[in-house]
Amino acid sequence: MKAELSMELEPEKLEEFSQVLKTNQLKVTQPRLRVLDIISTKTSAISQPELEKILGNEIDRVTLYRILASFEEKGILHKVFDLNGTATYAFCSTKCTSDHHHDQHVHFICSVCNSVFCLDEIALPKISLPNNFSLHSIAINAVGICNSCSKKTT
Repeated sequence: MKAELSMELEPEKLEEFSQVLKTNQLKVTQPRLRVLDIISTKTSAISQPELEKILGNEIDRVTLYRILASFEEKGILHKVFDLNGTATYAFCSTKCTSDHHHDQHVHFICSVCNSVFCLDEIALPKISLPNNFSLHSIAINAVGICNSCSKKTT
């Protein structure tokens, strides 16, 4: 299997993904590499059901769930809920760790296709909290129509 994947993945991607896993004290396995490869090709966040469709019988549902959970725990991926309440996953910032996620940015959700996009370039407002309050995360979602759906309506 490992040789099979090595042939499918570009050498640069194989090295990059292997390093991400090693840095996060995760074993380099074919299923983990495959999930990272799929997510790296997406322009928007992807849900577990979408991943299952792409993977077919390559990885069972329980293994996929565990991979996504470990990637989120380690700060490799972050979870964003779409308009239907389905969890979608996107790559975290390289600054993220298992101790602290730094992916506090705006997410754009298309009201037509329900795709979720990370808008890293939009600065979040500074939040002043009352004394003895501590901020753990910020979730700001913008809802509208994505570029792809806009083109279809014009």
